[in-house]
Formats: sequence, structure tokens, C-alpha cells
Amino acid sequence: MLRRGGRGFVSRTAFFSFIAAVVAGDRASKWAVMEAMGLADNISLVPGLASLVHVRNPGAAFGILAGADPLLRSVFFTIVTVAVVAVLTGMFMRGRLPGKAEAAAAAAIVGGALGNAWDRVMLGEVVDFIDLYVGAWHWPAFNVADSFITLGAVALVISSLRERPGAAAD
Repeated sequence: MLRRGGRGFVSRTAFFSFIAAVVAGDRASKWAVMEAMGLADNISLVPGLASLVHVRNPGAAFGILAGADPLLRSVFFTIVTVAVVAVLTGMFMRGRLPGKAEAAAAAAIVGGALGNAWDRVMLGEVVDFIDLYVGAWHWPAFNVADSFITLGAVALVISSLRERPGAAAD
């Protein structure tokens, strides 16, 4: 079945296939890191700019809630993941995403959320491995799922700020 968007049709197959591809890519990258690197190992990719580093994050982005009670973290992340997946998938299924870009962005977020949820369920923490830095300043380590969540969220924000054809001007 096709879902009508403002700029075209997006099939359920395409939407759910993109989610599956994000989860598969995330799982494959984390598996490769866990197999090839010991915890805290570091492989320089571009000296002074990027490395692979095998770290575990019990919290959310930037280590938020990392020090919280494990049960509280588990309940919180489960609720947030279920809510995000349900809201974005529901928006797609009801045709509330205005176009293909928005459907792809929503699928990227859902796939990323499910990829990190897999880690939380199976490992109790998320595997991060991309380390970007300049000199001694390091961006918090992240993974493929985090990248898709971020890109999807940025795409949805940009889309919401664009003027829609036929929208009344203020």
C-alpha cells in the first residue's frame, strides 16, 4: 500500500525496508567493532581528527543518565523508544508525513532508535565507536544509529521550517 505525501508516494515496503537497512547497518558496524577491537582500543583514522574507539555508553546521547539507577534507565529508554517508534510509524501509516524526504527522515530515526534499543536489551548499554576530535577536544563517541537519528531529526526540523507550496504567507 502506498502512503500519499505532499510530494509523492512512499510504499510501506520502502519505509520499513529503510528502517531494516539502518538497523542492519548499525548492527553490522557494532559487531565488527566488538569482534575486532577490545574495550577502549583506539585506531586512528585521520590523526588529529577521527578515530575508531570501542566504548560502552549506559546512558543516552552525551552520557545523559549514565550515572542513573539501571532500572530507571531501562524504564526510561524503553518508554522513549516505544513512543518514538509508535509516533513516527503512526505518522507514516496515517499519511501525515508530507513527502518522501520526511518519510525517509522518520524511518532513519526509527531505525536508529531500534538499533540502540537492541544494544540496551542485549548488552545493557550502547556500543559507541566513532570518535571525532580536534587536538584534545573530543566530541562524545557515537555510532551509526546515533548518526541516523541525528540526520533524521535535522531533516525533519529543516522540513518543518520550509514554507510549503500553497501555504498562506503571514
